[in-house]
Amino acid sequence: MKQNFWKELQKPIMALAPMANVTDAAFRRVIAKYSKVKGGYPYVTYTEFVSADGLFLGDERARSILMHDLIFTEAERPIVAQFFTAKPELMEKAAKLSVELGFDGIDINMGCPDRGVEKQGAGAALIKNPKLARELIRAAKRGAGELPVSVKTRIGYNKNELETWLPELLEEDPSAVILHLRTRKEMSKVPAHWDVMKDAVKMRDVSGKETLLLGNGDIQNLDDAFEKVKDSGADGAMLGKAIFGNPSLFSNSYELENKDGEDLEFIQKRLEVMIEHTKLFEELLGDIKNFAIMKKHYKAYVEGFPGAKELRAKLMEAENAKEVEKTTSEFLK
Repeated sequence: MKQNFWKELQKPIMALAPMANVTDAAFRRVIAKYSKVKGGYPYVTYTEFVSADGLFLGDERARSILMHDLIFTEAERPIVAQFFTAKPELMEKAAKLSVELGFDGIDINMGCPDRGVEKQGAGAALIKNPKLARELIRAAKRGAGELPVSVKTRIGYNKNELETWLPELLEEDPSAVILHLRTRKEMSKVPAHWDVMKDAVKMRDVSGKETLLLGNGDIQNLDDAFEKVKDSGADGAMLGKAIFGNPSLFSNSYELENKDGEDLEFIQKRLEVMIEHTKLFEELLGDIKNFAIMKKHYKAYVEGFPGAKELRAKLMEAENAKEVEKTTSEFLK
């Protein structure tokens, strides 16, 4: 395992966004198979966000469930474990756990708008509490040892506060800051403010810090990411929703990207990957996660070809991988 992998990455740096109940252990494994392992563009993998409070204050059942979010394979490297908490002592423990589990880095979630997370004083609530945010970074560093610590956040809470918020983070020298280019108030209801990324880069450069800056929001595909990075001067980009239905997103081959809705070979390949994804979900997470989670993926996999609507409707009624495979096989016949 390499120390501070961020410094060794080629630019522009691309990263897979941490998305709750989306980029779980099963989907990340599928993405690695069809993007990274197949010689695609190298990218940084992030886990789903994990509650440090749940890990260390919850009962054994809660801890066991959360530990499933921290399962990963060698093919997913470099991989970063993302945590949320408002308690520095628990962030330090989470960072130490990450070292023990063999992660390549630790990330602190300072952007999640979930009310339950904010009620704890974590996630986006930290934008209103820079003092605690900085304490959490220092705590993560104590626990992480030589492993790099990064932060994923937003440009502000109710308005753009980057001018005051980003310098607070930079003072603690995180290895990277990933900026979701919207405020907490905006959620994802408005276009991402990629023009603000230029301001962030200027602030970082003036500060003399070496923290890498990655932008996040409204990226359609890898080419779009390259263009946004070039225009903004950012060190890289984090891609989120673009991964839905397209685990080969980071691959140079784009083999699962729908270019022609009539392409039978494409349709068959994509549906086979969907079945593979479903089986892996059931195998790794079936005992702790609701099968309904997979259905948001079906909406993305089954799109843009004749009969997609009808097949999608049937898949929404499926209750397990066996039913999904049967329904899909009948469709392909």
